[in-house]
Amino acid sequence: MLKPDNFNTLPKFIVYLFFIIGVISAICFRVLIVFQYYYKSLTRLIWYIGIIGYFFFFLYRFIISRKRKNVILDNKLLEKLENKEELSEHDRSALFYVLKSIDKSKENYNYYIIFILSILAVLFDITAWYFSG
Repeated sequence: MLKPDNFNTLPKFIVYLFFIIGVISAICFRVLIVFQYYYKSLTRLIWYIGIIGYFFFFLYRFIISRKRKNVILDNKLLEKLENKEELSEHDRSALFYVLKSIDKSKENYNYYIIFILSILAVLFDITAWYFSG
């Protein structure tokens, strides 16, 4: 079982650092289509930046998700809530950590950015293809 000391979320600068890494990677993959038309020699570099960035971003996301899940499982929080058991101070700290971690996460912003950039990339490619042929 985890000690309450381990129920700390990461500092804001770490959260924002990985948010920025995720955004840069998303941008790299979405601008690849533009680079194929105008800057062909840079496409491999952009691809590698995107891949390496996503590697670190998704490793970070995996670690965060695994920690949340382990806190829930190790402390049997779902069972206790389902059985309407009284939560100890330790249980409350664990639950607070999980909720605070989710609340602090910037992943929804990443999803919005990826969604918008994906639409723009597809529109650019369709437009470029249409006008080039």
